[in-house]
Formats: sequence, structure tokens, C-alpha cells
Amino acid sequence: MIRTHLITRAFWSAFLLAFSVSCATQTTSEQVTTDLSQAPLIPKPASVQATHRAFLLTENSAVYYQEGHPDVKAIADHLAQQLQSLTGRAPEVRPTADAPDAGHLYLTLSADATPLGEEGYELTIAEEGIHLRANQPAGLFYGVQTLRQLLPPTREGTTPLSLATGTIRDVPTYAYRGSMLDVSRHFLGMDDVKQYLDWLASYKMNVLHLHLSDDQGWRIEIKSWPNLTAHGGSTEVGGGEGGFFTQAQYQELVDYARQRYITLVPEIDMPGHTNAALASYPELNCNGKAPELYTGTEVGFSTFCTDKDVTYQFIDDVVRELAALTPGPYLHIGGDESHVTKMEDYIPFVNKVQAIVQKHGKQVIGWDEIAHASLVPGAIVQSWANVENTTNAVRQGGRVILSPASKAYLDMQYDSTTTLGLHWAGYIEVDSAYAWDPATLMPGVGQESILGVEAPLWTETIEDLQDVEYMVFPRLPGYAEIGWTPAKLRNWDDYKARLAQHAPRWQAMDIQYYPSRLVEWPQ
Repeated sequence: MIRTHLITRAFWSAFLLAFSVSCATQTTSEQVTTDLSQAPLIPKPASVQATHRAFLLTENSAVYYQEGHPDVKAIADHLAQQLQSLTGRAPEVRPTADAPDAGHLYLTLSADATPLGEEGYELTIAEEGIHLRANQPAGLFYGVQTLRQLLPPTREGTTPLSLATGTIRDVPTYAYRGSMLDVSRHFLGMDDVKQYLDWLASYKMNVLHLHLSDDQGWRIEIKSWPNLTAHGGSTEVGGGEGGFFTQAQYQELVDYARQRYITLVPEIDMPGHTNAALASYPELNCNGKAPELYTGTEVGFSTFCTDKDVTYQFIDDVVRELAALTPGPYLHIGGDESHVTKMEDYIPFVNKVQAIVQKHGKQVIGWDEIAHASLVPGAIVQSWANVENTTNAVRQGGRVILSPASKAYLDMQYDSTTTLGLHWAGYIEVDSAYAWDPATLMPGVGQESILGVEAPLWTETIEDLQDVEYMVFPRLPGYAEIGWTPAKLRNWDDYKARLAQHAPRWQAMDIQYYPSRLVEWPQ
């Protein structure tokens, strides 16, 4: 998990809107609810103990942080900025070696052996004050997400603000909690990807997998092979103008993600899904001829020439440049739906590519088809379709990311009336998206073999951010909860009630979400 000392003002300004639903602790009327356990938090915390009293945040409340930790100070500074938006007055931010007096907020890193791990936190709200502690800065960051869900969305009058008292102890179930965004079929630019990162962060998701190359477009600048973007990035599904990220823009996205404790995972799909590359450099084809650029949506018709030395020089150059731009540990090699690559060619190709990725210091991720090859130590298989491939990966000692198409594909239609999306893997309504347990989904693939879960959004029918919003909300929070919350604490009836109370937040952000009839949304 990538760590950083930076959290930008732009994020926190946008982040205020991301929590526009008030919970059971908000003071909006004469009556103040003091039952912390009734707060509609998503993901649901591992433990909530309510003490049925209230803490009053006043104009004299300050944000204290443990001195000597710049990353903690950064979180405290920006929490204070948000409190200013709610109270009309910027609270002071003060370092301290000891717990402050009553009436304040206090952020600390824990030195004891509490079982909070790298991402867990403990949020204690007492009548005397608020104490947020964690073992690592990431835990504090996630605790702040919870705290923001416990505060009102915008300024309503003056302080004091009332928060129900109690203790939330929270640790994620899975280390990898992510989503994939396909920017190849339809190109989505910098602002759109940043918005997607903000959504992930608000629900404690920690991975964005960017699908950067496919038949319809190559989306990342490779300086040693410039025609990949000059030609291969010039179109998209339907014949639009396409686009790509320069290396400087990609690094900006990496930094933006890192500030939100999100790891960016780049994917270069191969040996299939490669028409954009083949059209850009004919020497990568076995016949030496460049195909036309492709703007349709069929799959499985393209392949690198796997017995040419230039193919592996090309892959080495691409991986070398991309690895240098990506501080995270992972690089995704695709490997799916390469139907015209013979298996006797596919297996040695994947073995060679795995070695290239390792040479450049990255850990291999690939779609479940790569389990046909001999997985290198530390390889991760992303299970999307084939149970046998997934169990084969586990037998080889590989770990698994679960992205079952029939449950987790965000591009699947909700039902037969949905105009966006596809349905080749079935319809995925909000209940179906939520009601599954990674640890029991596949025989022979237990929780010990699962790194985490990821919800992919392919963009054959998705053209802009408004389309993304409709397909992502309200399903994304459910995937976040699957990755974070223990299965024994999750059930659909409880979740859909909490989910409904997040609708005002999306409305305040002008998110065009799908109003599923399975959820009783507030009027």
C-alpha cells in the first residue's frame, strides 16, 4: 500500500461534498440522536460500541495531532479545513505530546501492539473529546472518512455540532479493495479519473486498476515507441478522437492516487487485445503488415507475434518505462481472451513476460487465463470467468483477486430495461452485486488465498463521466463493503437501509445514479 505525507487542498474541497448525507449524529432538529450504532456507515465497521451520550463540537474545539509526524499533521490540517466549512471558523491545529484537555479532537499513531494492522483505526467519541488513533497513517485516513460520515454535510447555523458517543474499532478484511477503469474502449481524461479516485477514497477502497491498452486504443505515452499514442491512441469505440495520458499526466494521477492512499495498477493487455499496438508498429505482427485501427467491440481477434524477438524487446521497453513511472508494487499483463493465440504459443509468451515484469521490479497480475502458464513466485491471478483457472492458480501458490463477471462487473446492466451496459454475464441488480462472499464463492479458493476484490468497469457502452456515474452508483459502495467488512456482519436488509441514506450525498454531488426499485430511497 502506497503511503504519502501529501493530501491536497483540492481533494478535501471536493471531499466535503462526498459526505452530504447526515447520519444519526447530525443536529438538524430539536432532537439529537445519541445512538452511534445507528449511523449509516459504509463500509460497515467491524465493531461499534455506543455509549448513548453526545460530544459537542464547539467554536473552541481544536484539532491536536501527535507531534513529530508530518503525515499526521497533514491529515489534521485538512480535517480542520473541513470543520471550518461546517462551523464557519477554522479550528486551530496544534502538535502535542500528550492528550489534550476536554472539548478537542486528537489524532495519534499507536505504539502498542493493538490488532489494527496497517489500515485499521480506532475512533473514540466521548463527551470529553474525540480520539482517532491508528498504527499507520492510512488507518488515520480511513478513520477520517468515518468521522466525516458522522458530521453534517454542510454548515447549518452555528456550532455546537453534536456527535453520538462510543467507540468504533475497524480493520479491513481484505488488503486489496479496488475497481478497474477501462480508458481504452472510450477514453476518459484526467478530471474523470481523478473524480473516480475521489469516489474510491470516500468508501475506503485502496486500488485503482487502469486498463491502458486494448484493440480500440493505446492510452499511455511510451517514449521509445511514440507511434503507440500518435496513431494507436487516436480513436476509440464508435470512431471518436480517443486520447492518451502523457507520462507527466500519468505521474500526476499516480500522485493524486497516492494522496488518497490508493495504489494505481497499470494494465497493458497482451498477447491479445493488442490491435492498437499492432496498427502502430507492423513489425509486431507475424505478417509484418499493420491492420487498420479498430473501433468496434468484438474481442479475441488480435495477437502479438509470439516468436519474434522484436515483440519481447517492445514489451521490455513498455514495461521498463511504465514500471519507472509506477511506484506501486504491481503491473498487470492482461492475458485474457487471446483466442487466436495457440496455447503452445501462449504459455511460453506468458512465461517470458512474467520474467520481464520481475526484471523491472514489479509483481505480476494477470487475468485468470495466465494460470495456464507456470506462475512466478508472487504472481496474482485476477479471477473473472474460469473457476478451473483460478483453482489452478491457487495450486501453484498464486494469490487471487476476485472479480467474478456475474457479480462484480460494473458494466453489466442492472436489468433488461437498463439502456447502458451489456448483459453477456447476466444482469447485476444492487442486491446481487452485494450478496456474495469471496471466501465461499469458489470451492478450493478460501480466504487465505484471496488478496482481495475488484469491481471492473469496461467501457464499450460508457462514453463519459455521467455514464460512469450511472453504472457505478449505487453498486460501488457494496463492493467496498465486501472488501472491508467481515462477512458475518453483512446482510442485504441492513445494507440497503444504510445505502438509501447515502442518496442525498450523491444528489448533492449531482451524481446521476440508478434508482433501484429494490432500495427504499428517501423522498
